[in-house]
Amino acid sequence: MESQRQSKVSRLIQKELADIFQKRGNELFAGGMISVTVVRVTPDLGLAKVWVSLFPPERSQELFELVNAQSKTIRHQLGRRVKNQLRLVPELQFFIDDSIDYERRIDELLNS
Repeated sequence: MESQRQSKVSRLIQKELADIFQKRGNELFAGGMISVTVVRVTPDLGLAKVWVSLFPPERSQELFELVNAQSKTIRHQLGRRVKNQLRLVPELQFFIDDSIDYERRIDELLNS
C-alpha cells in the first residue's frame, strides 16, 4: 500500500516529467510525443518507476531508447524543478505503457 507521502511525490514527479517532456520533447526526442501515464515511488523515495506512452507507435522502441539514453538529463531537469520540495531526486526507471495498444487489440478482436 502506498503511503500519503509516496502518493504526493508520485504526483509531483508525474506533473514535472510531463512538463519536461512537453517543453523539451523536440530537442530531446526528435519530435516524438511522450506522455507520462503512471509514476510509482519506492517507500524510501529513492527510485521512481515511470510508465510512458509513446507516439507514434511505429517509433515506440526508438523513442523508448532515446528516453533511456537521456535519463540522466531528464533527472537533472527534474532535480532543478523539485529542489525545494524534495531532498533527494529519485533515480528514474522507465517502462513502456502498452495499455493503449492492448485496448486497440481487444477492440479489433471484438469487431472481427
